[in-house]
Amino acid sequence: MKSRLDMNKIARGLGAVRRGSVSASSGYFGARQLLAEIQTRFRVPAGGGRATDPGWTERRLVPLAPRTLKRLEAITRGVKARRGLNVEPMQLAALLLEKTTEQLNEDEVADLVGPVQA
Repeated sequence: MKSRLDMNKIARGLGAVRRGSVSASSGYFGARQLLAEIQTRFRVPAGGGRATDPGWTERRLVPLAPRTLKRLEAITRGVKARRGLNVEPMQLAALLLEKTTEQLNEDEVADLVGPVQA
């Protein structure tokens, strides 16, 4: 089992100070970051089964357009073929949803929801 990297310890060892995180949103670096996130966060439960993020405790149904599901399936096939990581389309969707909502600042949220109705 891989051990988790302690980024604070690495920074201290290099004489650096961590000042936050850098996020890639799309393209090659975004895809590499997403793969790293899957490898870091997904763990096989103690009782066996499919690897998942242990912090995901809520279960919800999310409606998707057929083309969105096909795209998620294509991406997960690529991840399985190229990296040997077994990730399901809806796990990928959950991870992408989580990352996107974390990146939105309050001004962007306000723009999305529009003006407050009186």
